[in-house]
Amino acid sequence: MMADQDFDRQFDSHSVGERLRQAREAKGISLDEVASQTRIPIRHLQHIEREEWDALPATTYCVGFAKAYANAVGLDGPEIARELRDRLGGTRTRAPAPEYYEQADPARVPPKSTLLIVAVVLVAFVIGYLIWRGTLDDEPVTPGVEVAVPETSAPSGTVQPVQPQPQSLAGQPVTLVATEEVWLRISDGGTSLFQGILQPGQRFTVPPTSQRPVLRTGRPQVIRLQVGTSDLGPIEAVERTVDNLSLRAEDLAARASTGGAPSPAR
Repeated sequence: MMADQDFDRQFDSHSVGERLRQAREAKGISLDEVASQTRIPIRHLQHIEREEWDALPATTYCVGFAKAYANAVGLDGPEIARELRDRLGGTRTRAPAPEYYEQADPARVPPKSTLLIVAVVLVAFVIGYLIWRGTLDDEPVTPGVEVAVPETSAPSGTVQPVQPQPQSLAGQPVTLVATEEVWLRISDGGTSLFQGILQPGQRFTVPPTSQRPVLRTGRPQVIRLQVGTSDLGPIEAVERTVDNLSLRAEDLAARASTGGAPSPAR
């Protein structure tokens, strides 16, 4: 503390800027270090050292910058501030906004209307993306609702599908059994009967009152068909999109008897 006081007295006869510069150099501190510590732009520190007060913001900011600079180099900040305030005398009128590092330059901040437009565009983009994703053949991006049926064991891989005659299965209940997790949608003339995810072992039975039930899925190879007590095997042998596949018992039996050719809804 005594050394700092002696240093202050040594440079009392010099200008504020000169005293600050000499104090900085005596401590071996660069302008970059002062700028980092005080968060004052280097060009403002250079103006202070050269006593170029007209190149700085209003008197209030000049005094504040000089005080922070003085504290950073070990001088009496409040005393430097009082001396500079007396010297400038409050006669300066130039008062642009201060440029601290932690504050954005108001001249470069976009107007609120621009920010609002950008936000609206981003929201519209996200909504459009979600709608687009929902039209793909893949499983939908929204989580499926599991059908409220008890889980049962998946059919054994050793079960051999049968090929019954369509006439013998007409009117029999149709059940879809998942061997792996799969998304599917079943509708009847525009009415949705089920849309969601079946977990392995879960099943869905087409309501007997359905007139033209049809199926859409992207993983037909993991859905086994049961008509009455007959197991018709997987819908398809490979993964592909199946759409508008009739789930009427007689159509499924006819499809199985012809080797799995798709049967359109009637």
